[in-house]
Amino acid sequence: MTTGPLHWQLLQRCRATDNQLYVGACAPARDETGGGYVSWANTSVVDPWAKVVVEAGVEETIVYSDIDPAEVESVRSSIPILKQSRDDVYRESVLVSRSGSAD
Repeated sequence: MTTGPLHWQLLQRCRATDNQLYVGACAPARDETGGGYVSWANTSVVDPWAKVVVEAGVEETIVYSDIDPAEVESVRSSIPILKQSRDDVYRESVLVSRSGSAD
């Protein structure tokens, strides 16, 4: 398990915060008998405030969670990052990166 303990939950919480939505992250159950890659496991659901709603352990299991669209709207109205987007600036940078030039 190279990065699981350090990064798995952190990455899910970051994605939920960055995008202001629920994130469901699936992982295989841990199997330490077969050699090779060993999964960290810990399937999880994280809410838009980066709170872990539910997290499985290392065993095979099914995870259930309620997803509340009103919570997403609440977060997005409290921290309106999508409304502060500068499409006029980003549009130019996307055009340059796709064409390879500024023309």
